[in-house]
Amino acid sequence: MEETIPEVVSSRTIYTGKIVTLQVDEIALPQGRTATREIVRHPGAVVMAALDSADQIYLVRQYRHAIGRHLLELPAGGLEPDEEPLLAAKRELREEVGLVADEWVFLGMFFSTPGFVNERLYAYLARSLTQVPQDPDDDENLSVVRLPLTSLLEHLERVPDAKSMATLLLVDRFIRGDRPTTT
Repeated sequence: MEETIPEVVSSRTIYTGKIVTLQVDEIALPQGRTATREIVRHPGAVVMAALDSADQIYLVRQYRHAIGRHLLELPAGGLEPDEEPLLAAKRELREEVGLVADEWVFLGMFFSTPGFVNERLYAYLARSLTQVPQDPDDDENLSVVRLPLTSLLEHLERVPDAKSMATLLLVDRFIRGDRPTTT
């Protein structure tokens, strides 16, 4: 069965911010009706699982205003215009955690919330780590936490954001032998 992509009847941008754009589209449904779709346009992001030689994962604790609380998460960050995901991952790991890695494994790409956001997340495993000075963005207040990978996998609820959960599961899959290409 062929899947029909609805035609966009009209589209308007109602907000353009520093990170996202909010767009409202009117689409033609196959039944002859139209529907409104609100879309958050996002440039994409990277998420990194930095695993040291003691099988400890580096995480960051930071305040997330949208939910009004601090979260423990894997380090992550947005792509700059025309930036390659691997270069963004290297930049963000250095800035947020103060680490550089000699080995990078691309674990996969996934969408954060495809019901209304077009954000693509590129997940990486970083190994062979070296400590360097941390250099977070001016608007970031991060604390670095190191926890055993096995403990995190047994208690995924400790990192309740989807990008961290998904990436930790991809790391587990990689370690178990379902190995993507090393970059």
